[in-house]
Amino acid sequence: MADSADRIALSTWSLHRLLGSTYPHDLSTDAVGPGEDTYGEGEESLLGLPSVMANHGYHRLEIVSFHLRSRDPVYLGELRDQLKVSHVRLQTLLIDAGDMTDPVNGARDTAWIGRWLDVANELGAENARIIAGKQPYSPETLERSVAGFRELIARNAGSPLRLVTENWFDLLSTPAAVNALLDRLEGEVGLLADFGNWGGPGKYEDLAAIFPRAELCHAKASFADGQLDEADYGDCVGVAESAGYIGPYTLIFDADHPHEWTGLAAERDFILSRLG
Repeated sequence: MADSADRIALSTWSLHRLLGSTYPHDLSTDAVGPGEDTYGEGEESLLGLPSVMANHGYHRLEIVSFHLRSRDPVYLGELRDQLKVSHVRLQTLLIDAGDMTDPVNGARDTAWIGRWLDVANELGAENARIIAGKQPYSPETLERSVAGFRELIARNAGSPLRLVTENWFDLLSTPAAVNALLDRLEGEVGLLADFGNWGGPGKYEDLAAIFPRAELCHAKASFADGQLDEADYGDCVGVAESAGYIGPYTLIFDADHPHEWTGLAAERDFILSRLG
């Protein structure tokens, strides 16, 4: 079985019940609002999560932006320190809001995303995932996305932080759109390919059309009655491996059963068994 240290990561989304609270975004301000017990009271804080992860054998983390309770440098420094002492790499900050292609608020949202890049850099994240756009694909919306990314690339110049986007929302709902955007950005933005964002009879063919460009992967599995759908998950992992994917698989779990840690272990063990 393959070693999990470099091939397996966790997202805070997969542990949203453990964390409980979220801090919803307001795109008109940089302020972080009061927490909401979106998924109950929770059992663990984000500051405590790195050590808990390490105890479960996980050493790569992706943080969804709405799980950060503050953007204060002191808090970010505390989180960075907890990651370091727990030997957990912050693989990605997932900036989970904003629409650079919005015809009215696109400029505002691009600037808002840019300030989250500053947070990613303060945390020492290796990557920042940016939503390419939520508007339907057209030459005009593609152009707005490209312009937004170029603004963000310029803002991030000189930083080791890698900007990536995901096959998510309306703009990047097809392989043709994903490849068109990445072609326009000429390698300055990478791809995070998500198993769970596309469906239908063409799912595996569509994933195969983008995975040769993938640097990161959200490996979401389906569960029924607490059991992993091995057929679908196996086909998705097979697509990635056949494309030569060598990056980490970030486990995405969002089922009522089994328990989060149990479901994540099932996903991890299944993937590692397929890697040899």
